[in-house]
Amino acid sequence: MSISSEGWHNRFAPTLDDIEALASQALRDLPEPFKSLAADVTCSVAEFADDDVLEGFGMESPFELMGLFSGIGLTEDGAVPQTGQLPNTVYLYRRAILDYWAENDDNTLGEVVTHVLIHELGHHFGFSDEDMEAIEAAADAE
Repeated sequence: MSISSEGWHNRFAPTLDDIEALASQALRDLPEPFKSLAADVTCSVAEFADDDVLEGFGMESPFELMGLFSGIGLTEDGAVPQTGQLPNTVYLYRRAILDYWAENDDNTLGEVVTHVLIHELGHHFGFSDEDMEAIEAAADAE
């Protein structure tokens, strides 16, 4: 079987901005009530998680962490923002996401980014894994 390289000849790996655009679209496409709950959450994309973050989770490789929620969860005391408090943020880690995507050819890059985003937001808002699967299924159906 011959594989054509014609469509790939001038392509580059998705950039930080590309991943951010996919995440922004995923946020816009979230079904309610998830979309409203996530309205004040920002999204940031970096190549990898910082070493101190990885150490905090006991991870040796930066490829082990695709995303992280940082902030005060709605289910936590003090969920009301305080003066000087940094915004609630989901961090997506480009290289880990691309590595996962490359190894799992049954998902598009957009699906992987959406999954990581929903997973990070979901735990922040106290959703179970089953809740997140239902939300993700609803987002895919739209």
